[in-house]
Amino acid sequence: MARTLQPPSHRRHRSTLPTALAAGTTALALAGGGLALFTGSAGAAVGDLVANGGFETGTLAGWSCAGTASAVSSPAHSGSYALQGTPGGSDTADCRQTVSVLPNTRYTLSGWVQGPYVYLGVSGTGGTDPSTWSSQNGWNQLSTTFTTGAGTSAVTVYVHGWYGQGAYGADDITLTGPAGTSSPTPAPSTSSSPSSSPSSSPGGPSSSPTSAPSGSSSPAPSSSPSSSPTGSPPPSGPATPPSGPLPAHLLTGYWQNFDNGAAVQRLRDVQSAYDIIAVSFADATGTPGAIGFTLDPALASRLGGYTDADFRADIAAEHAAGKRVVLSVGGQNGTVTVNSSATADNFATSASALIRSYGFDGVDIDLENGVDPVHLAQALHTLQSKVGSGFVLTMAPETIGMYSTSGAYFQLALNTRDILTVVNTQFYNSGGMNGCDGKVYNQGTVDFITSQVCTHIQGGLRPDQVGIGVPASGKAAGGGYVDSTVVNHALDCLATGTNCGSFVPPARWPAIRGAMSWSTNWDAANGNDFSANVGAHVHAMP
Repeated sequence: MARTLQPPSHRRHRSTLPTALAAGTTALALAGGGLALFTGSAGAAVGDLVANGGFETGTLAGWSCAGTASAVSSPAHSGSYALQGTPGGSDTADCRQTVSVLPNTRYTLSGWVQGPYVYLGVSGTGGTDPSTWSSQNGWNQLSTTFTTGAGTSAVTVYVHGWYGQGAYGADDITLTGPAGTSSPTPAPSTSSSPSSSPSSSPGGPSSSPTSAPSGSSSPAPSSSPSSSPTGSPPPSGPATPPSGPLPAHLLTGYWQNFDNGAAVQRLRDVQSAYDIIAVSFADATGTPGAIGFTLDPALASRLGGYTDADFRADIAAEHAAGKRVVLSVGGQNGTVTVNSSATADNFATSASALIRSYGFDGVDIDLENGVDPVHLAQALHTLQSKVGSGFVLTMAPETIGMYSTSGAYFQLALNTRDILTVVNTQFYNSGGMNGCDGKVYNQGTVDFITSQVCTHIQGGLRPDQVGIGVPASGKAAGGGYVDSTVVNHALDCLATGTNCGSFVPPARWPAIRGAMSWSTNWDAANGNDFSANVGAHVHAMP
């Protein structure tokens, strides 16, 4: 799904928010040390801005810490001392300090950590606050970059562990870039309790989860958001999933975690006709194969302040209404690559952490830049084993990806059909293509949809694993939009052999699963035509 309007062929619709480039700022990475040389305002000093980042004073001078934390001589990554924090049941042993920075300038945060669930991040950047985490016994380096906002003069650097997860170590913490006009000062540190409102997941574009243990009975980790000094704990468990099976025929809709000109919605605003809501999108992190998720701050602003806690509460409300909420991975700009056993493990570990933390019911695979059907199938099976029997797996391949069983996406669907809920192929942005009878049919017609669905079922998918994916309005895709009547006719043709065009399927498939729209937002912008009309038709199917 593209994040831009009117995408080219084979691109689904998602609109990229512009990335602000730091004015007059250049960066040169220095190999080996994880440092970066920056040029900002004229005369600005460039260097490490963190006071006592190596803890070589033998104290926590410069830092404000909550809970049990001290400078220790062993273990240390380098020098004579390092920070050791021991989280309790009601605190994360958080240590932080505020440093002076320049606006519109790029900085690099780096540090060495060890221990269970160690978080390193920055808040108050004036943009997307980055955080990264790991869970390793040995010392490993975490690093992330960010650009300060136009009005930012100070940021807060933090490091912490996780509730009741054992001691962590941190050493050689640096924030590299031009100094601001004030001296660094310790930031007040407050200790969150487990009953605090939940905040963001381990993820976001800059996070890099590594080696989180599977099968842990403890609360899932959650990265510290900019709105919380120490990072609120996750829920005591995932949002209670709806009871009972999914409907025999269902409606899927993608909810946009960005603003591209469609109607903006909170998750609670999604039309009630949708049975599965795919949150778009999870993104790649600094760890190959791993995914992260964070609410788009620009969207939150448009909505008058939509917090992470609001979002989590909305997922719980959708569950109470019997809906499933899955996290969609990819879109046109998504670059998540799972091509080895190691990256498959990273995917499964990071995805399961997000599912536990937010209460997602599963994932949607919408990768439009190539898939490895072997290793991604491995990742999805591992993920399903972590989540359990309620796991929901949906896919939204481009039409070309499901054109032949030899295609990688079709192979992925076949490799996961034992755990696959539904494939809603994007029957748009594709031009004319051959149907299962070898004849060419043009997109935007009943014949195009039904002849392609025929290919999917004849290729080995069960009818109840196949749905119809269409744009919810003419603005939602570059081509292939059909009104709701055409979708309903296609469903009738496939299920009962009625309302067909010139192509009549060789069999009737009454178990055909339903339909999908890109997106719930474009549906709202189009007067809810899709959810009202196709939704009613789908739910009336026997």
